[in-house]
Amino acid sequence: MLQGHQSWVFENKPAIISSATIVGPFEGQGPLANDFDTIHADLYLGQESWEKAEKTLLEESASKAIEKAGLTKEQIQFYFGGDLMNQIISSSFAARTLNIPYLGVFGACSTSMESLALAAYIVNYNGAKHALAGTCSHNASVEKQFRYPTEYGSQKPPTAQYTVTGSGSAVLSLEGSGPKVTSATIGRVIDMGITDPFNMGAAMAPAAVDTIQAHFRDMQIEPSYYDLIVTGDLSKVGYEIAKELFKRHNFPIDQTNYQDCGMMIYNYDKQNVQAGASGCACSAVVTYGHLLNRMKRGELKRLLVVATGALLSPLSYQQGESIPCIAHAVAIESN
Repeated sequence: MLQGHQSWVFENKPAIISSATIVGPFEGQGPLANDFDTIHADLYLGQESWEKAEKTLLEESASKAIEKAGLTKEQIQFYFGGDLMNQIISSSFAARTLNIPYLGVFGACSTSMESLALAAYIVNYNGAKHALAGTCSHNASVEKQFRYPTEYGSQKPPTAQYTVTGSGSAVLSLEGSGPKVTSATIGRVIDMGITDPFNMGAAMAPAAVDTIQAHFRDMQIEPSYYDLIVTGDLSKVGYEIAKELFKRHNFPIDQTNYQDCGMMIYNYDKQNVQAGASGCACSAVVTYGHLLNRMKRGELKRLLVVATGALLSPLSYQQGESIPCIAHAVAIESN
């Protein structure tokens, strides 16, 4: 199962038998709107706070994914989830509602693929018949915690990113049809000394490149194996840095189509999102909505999703720490 130094090969190929995506109003104005299951018109989702709204997003995507799989929550053995709030409270409180045995994980914005990799690992070894992976973020709650509240009205630099309001969940099983999770590469923590919380793309790009190179080194394949490689939320700044790093390392990323989820979800011409999108929900809703739909239509057969995360907290920033980052890669292939 272990291949190379940091990759897993799932010989039983767990299937993503269903997925669901729930987003906010701003995401519903973007180019991927038709790929989302639900688009809410209100950032509060009928709740009394943004934090409670974020929890509701996750509850809805998890429940929808279970429903689309034709299952009940009692048939899900384990739920893997995490988010950006202190002590991953959105996921933990959603797990309270779902009442599914729960393993909380934290990888910042890399949580979507961290949770998917762990769920696939458990299912591959018959540790569960059905496992659920999910994550969420909310623009108002995350911006308030990591940068400035939206009401503050502070001017943001061009390197800043816009946190996605949304949630994505997926159900995995060894039985049933759907795209297969075939391998995963677990990333290392990479810290290049960047301290600016408004420049996450630059901070995360080296971690993305490190994990991608490790994946191909461990798997002993070329980038051309995949129809598409997507990073999580490097957006414009980090995406360009990643391409430059690939060039410096003589890594042949040009063999395939390389894109970034943070540059796909919003319309740059009409939506003011600075460098692009970020947040746990960024790679989750793009992957579990848009990209899996493309696989179902036969447009993609082999996909590598590399979710990226900045492992800072308000406390670490206040103490003058730099921003350690990580990226986790998951390979998804059609039948």
